[in-house]
Amino acid sequence: MLPERTDVLVVGAGPTGLAVAATLAGHGVEATVVDRLARPPVTSRAAVVHAHTLDVLERIGAAAPLVARGIPSTRFTVRDRDRVLLSVPFRTLPSPYRYALMVSQTETEAVLAERLAARGGRVLRPYEMTGLTPDGDGATVRFAGGETVRARWVVGADGMHSRVRELAGIRFGGPADPGESFLLADVRVESALPRDQVALFLAGQGPLVWAPLPDGVVRLVATVPDAPRDPDAARLQALLDERGPVRRPDRVTELLWGSRFRIHHRVAETFRAGPVLLAGDSAHVHSPAGGQGMNLGICDAVALGDTLAEVLAGRPDTLLDGYAAARRPLAEEVAGFADRLTRLATVPAAGRPLRDLLLRGASLLPPARHRVALRLAGLTHRPG
Repeated sequence: MLPERTDVLVVGAGPTGLAVAATLAGHGVEATVVDRLARPPVTSRAAVVHAHTLDVLERIGAAAPLVARGIPSTRFTVRDRDRVLLSVPFRTLPSPYRYALMVSQTETEAVLAERLAARGGRVLRPYEMTGLTPDGDGATVRFAGGETVRARWVVGADGMHSRVRELAGIRFGGPADPGESFLLADVRVESALPRDQVALFLAGQGPLVWAPLPDGVVRLVATVPDAPRDPDAARLQALLDERGPVRRPDRVTELLWGSRFRIHHRVAETFRAGPVLLAGDSAHVHSPAGGQGMNLGICDAVALGDTLAEVLAGRPDTLLDGYAAARRPLAEEVAGFADRLTRLATVPAAGRPLRDLLLRGASLLPPARHRVALRLAGLTHRPG
């Protein structure tokens, strides 16, 4: 049952919302977390947790249990079919986590939910938000069942189609086109590709990400015009034949699940409007290239949770303006980085020899490889 009043109402129980609430709980602040779904989804989009995100999750006790559920990827490669154009090792990262952790978003959410429960919190379901009335002392939030909650602060962690952002009147900048079409699937494959590496295949038709997950599963993500709602194994095999290895081609042996989604490159005009705060996909969305989206959202969440705890302890609420001012440029930079990775794959045929030459040259230079590793790992975002 919903409370009549709460200090912090978190709308959305994905990784971002759970991380905000778990962070607040660690400071002794009880947040109310609501989600419109009756149960957590069993399929998920994100499949990697980077080193900086693990550093951040360690602060709320979530890194170790998450590492136990995933597998380390020690290298990121960019390929053109059988040719490795760029190989980026993570062994020199200035972090205890010298790898990218390959783990389903479902597992990440489960670990964060367990951390929240261990600190006395829980998610209330299903509650669909329908109204938001801010005022000088907070906001009144209405739900589809007629319930209302009075909150001092409202956190929008309810995804790309955020009702919180919409009702708060915060513009979501970006093009009005339908967005970039992606296909994703978890499969089992017979493959000669290393199972301790993520591969980004560049092809004229668009990029293909090949990412190993626990239990022999491989996550495939690719840009596909008008991706089918329920791709079958034959469609995924055709995708691998079109963009993947040639000399020793992959063979799909089992399709576990598949789906499609569209992504715009958009960033909210502000991450704060009075008592309303945004984090994660509610605040920024972009291409999945480089696996940055969920990672940025989790880092938003912990930063926001720490800041809200300070404000609730008596510090001035202008600290939340600082949160918004610091996180929004990071979102812009990450969106641009993901876009550049996507554009690498779709360079016109005439420009591909030069692109490939530049990537292979960078692969031969340790400082260049290290800079790319730092950027992928999110470690360029650490406070100085």
